[in-house]
Amino acid sequence: MIPRGLAVVVVVSTLGCGTTYIRNTTVEDTSANRQVIEFCERYRHAMEAKNGRELLALASSRYYEDGGTPTASDDYDYAGLRQVLQERFRNVKQVRYDIRYRSVSAEEGKVNVDFTYSASFQLETPLGERWYRKVEDNRLVLEPIRQGDGFRILSGM
Repeated sequence: MIPRGLAVVVVVSTLGCGTTYIRNTTVEDTSANRQVIEFCERYRHAMEAKNGRELLALASSRYYEDGGTPTASDDYDYAGLRQVLQERFRNVKQVRYDIRYRSVSAEEGKVNVDFTYSASFQLETPLGERWYRKVEDNRLVLEPIRQGDGFRILSGM
């Protein structure tokens, strides 16, 4: 007879087999998903480095951000992205940008990456340097590029 506690461990460990996830994510571990996460990590590192040039290189020429509001007054395209990045980084001294990847899915030739980010940033203000923190859910929409393996960001920066 199997001791009751051991039987529970055997059943639980058997149920846990099957899907494996990329470390520190809830994204299934496949080669395609690893490529997506590796690309997104380039984005994350560029944000921490406040590297606007790299962020623009990661963006699609078809980049478009709708701002999440019903009016178009806060929407911008690739050309506007350059200005937005310059403005955002102008007074930022330091950035810490952590991402918890939740899912990767394909839809109509695009790749959606859903994640939660925690951004800590130090701003230069009239009152001196101040730290701020923001935690929020976000989605990067990526387009696969035809030349070699890779992606470009269509929206979500």
